[in-house]
This record gives sequence, structure tokens and C-alpha cells, in this order.
Amino acid sequence: MKDFFDPRYPDISDLRAKAQKRIPNFAFAYLEGGCMEEISVARNRSDVAAVQLRSQLLTPFDKSYLEVELFGHTYSAPFGIAPIGLQGLMWPKAPEILAKSAADKNIPYVLSTVSSASLESIAEISQGKAWYQLYNPTDNSIREDLLNRIKQAGYPVLVVTVDVPTFGFRPRDIKNGLAMPPNMTVKNILQMLAKPSWLWETALAGKPEMQTLKPYMPKDMPMDQLAAFMNKTVMGRVDIEGLKPIRDMWQGPLVIKGLINPQDVKLAIELGADGVVISNHGGRQLDAGESPIKPLQGIAKKYRSDIKIFMDSGLRSGTNIAASLASGADFTFLGRPFVYGVGALGKKGGYHTINTLMMQLTQIMNQLGCSKVADLPQYLVEE
Repeated sequence: MKDFFDPRYPDISDLRAKAQKRIPNFAFAYLEGGCMEEISVARNRSDVAAVQLRSQLLTPFDKSYLEVELFGHTYSAPFGIAPIGLQGLMWPKAPEILAKSAADKNIPYVLSTVSSASLESIAEISQGKAWYQLYNPTDNSIREDLLNRIKQAGYPVLVVTVDVPTFGFRPRDIKNGLAMPPNMTVKNILQMLAKPSWLWETALAGKPEMQTLKPYMPKDMPMDQLAAFMNKTVMGRVDIEGLKPIRDMWQGPLVIKGLINPQDVKLAIELGADGVVISNHGGRQLDAGESPIKPLQGIAKKYRSDIKIFMDSGLRSGTNIAASLASGADFTFLGRPFVYGVGALGKKGGYHTINTLMMQLTQIMNQLGCSKVADLPQYLVEE
């Protein structure tokens, strides 16, 4: 299973096409959607695709190595699985499937606070290798309890997302009345009935719910009040003052996710953060926002010796991963491609997606004549 690769789907776009046929439209729209006109989603893709690399062919070269060391652990590839909320809505047991695949393949899986799996169950499935992504609760008692649960479960790295000070205005989700579990409208019921594989797997798994947050949610809360609860209790604005108590309470590696302004990176370093994720939340929060590949190069040149620099948003291939690493990232994260994989291939989808990206990245590095991930910036064609 670890080395599973289905030759019918050699590209992430192939997985996407298959997943779209198997996932209900309202759930697939949540995965695909961005903010407002979705300009930022498209810009993320086009900007990273515009990065060019230059081969060096006459220098002696043996082979490429994908291994990367982070926070005392050597991972088998320079990419991990980014946190995505409501994964279990898009494909039943998706968090469990991806956490197991990531652990077996020795890459990090980052569990979202708004996942359909509990943090305790993912810690067990991943054998303590998964990272945890935290939306900083506005309620101090919830924050303290969550951090205690994360510590007790043995998560090695805490990732605090700061780029959701408010709910994104996402027209697709508004039209679909997205909820967790899904609203039982006639439209949504018909969409579910049209996807028998999803419906059968969901029946076996049980209705998706936000398991980690369930202890903090009022019992029998109507679905139309869920967004207000999340906005008021779970997803408050996180400034530098809001991060200080988390840094004090969390003694392990701390990563700040969602930065794109160099001044914010400077503040994160002063806070004592161990890493930052240069990201615009996959284009889901600010439609006029710049794509992360643009500021990444300047941030890396200025701060790479002071803090680990990661990137996500818009990455769909080994080529995109190589472009990000060449632009100065120490490591990358991808979200949508892994959900495509699970949606297309079920329990084998995580392994297939990881193996596909590893094969693509290896071919690119061999073609460049690049032995180590850390050397990729030498092959960047700078503007």
C-alpha cells in the first residue's frame, strides 16, 4: 500500500476530475471555492506556474535526495499535507486516511481545528507524528483546554493560523447553505443521491461533525447558528498580543500560518516562533491579496537564517513544489490535491498522491542536476 501508484492518474488534474465525479457538488464547491470572485485562487496558480528553473547539466551529479530535517525530525520529502477543514464532509474518513498515509510515508499531516476527526484519534492513527493547526479561541478556557489536549495527545508541532480574522465571503458556500453536517435541503439530498460511493461511505462512517470542537459547542445547536458560534468563539482575530500566551503555554515548535507581509514575519521572529507559513489561505480570505510566491523570495533572503519558512496556497504538482523551494521555502504544504486523491481513490488516495508528488519532484531535481532540496534556490531564474 505504501508504494501504491495508479497509472490512470499520473497528474493531480486527473485526480481532481475523478474526485469531482464522486463528491457531492456542495462539498466539492467548498473544496474548490475561494473568496468573492475567486481571483486570488487563480492568481496563486498562475504566479507559481510562472516561476522558471534553469538546469546545470555539465557539473558532476549522482542522484537527488528529497529528505528534509525539521525540528529534529528528518522527513522523507519537502512537502506535507496542509490543514483543511470539513475534510470528512468532502470524503468520509478523509482525515484518518490522510493521517495514516502521511505517517507511513514519513511526511507531516496537519490536523485542522475544524476537522471531522478528533485530535486524539488522529494522534493515535499517526503514531504521534501529526502536527496540529489551531484557530486561537477567543474563550481563554477553551484555548487552555485545547492546548492541554494537544500536549497530552503528543503532537510535536503547533501551527497557529492567523489569517482568518473573519469568515471569508464565499459565494459558492452561501448558495449551497454549507453546514456540518450538511443541510438536508432537497437540492443537497439530490446531490448526495447522485454520488452513491460517497453516500455509502458516509453511511458507514456516520455523519460528519467537528469532533475536536464538539465538547465546546452547545448541545443541539441549530446549524444556522454554527457560523456565528465559530466566528465568536473559535476564529477570533489573532494579533501579536494574542500569540504571546500561546507561546508561553506551548513549549514545543510553534509555527505561525498565514503571513505574507515581511513585517509580520519580523514580529513572529521576535515572538520566538520557530516557523512561518507564507500563505493566503488558498485564496479563500482576501480576493485582492497577493499570491505567496511573490513575497516569499524577499522574505526568504532576509529571514531564512532566523526562522523556518514554509509556503502553501496554489501548489498542485512537483513542479510547483520545486518552484516554491527554489524561491526560498524550506518546506511546502498542499491541501486540495490530497483531498482530490482521497475523493478519487478512497483509502489508497493518500499514498497515490504522495507518491505522485515525490516522483514528479525527483524527476525535476534530476533534470536540474540538483542533489539536495536546500540547493534548489541555485536553479531559480530570477527576474
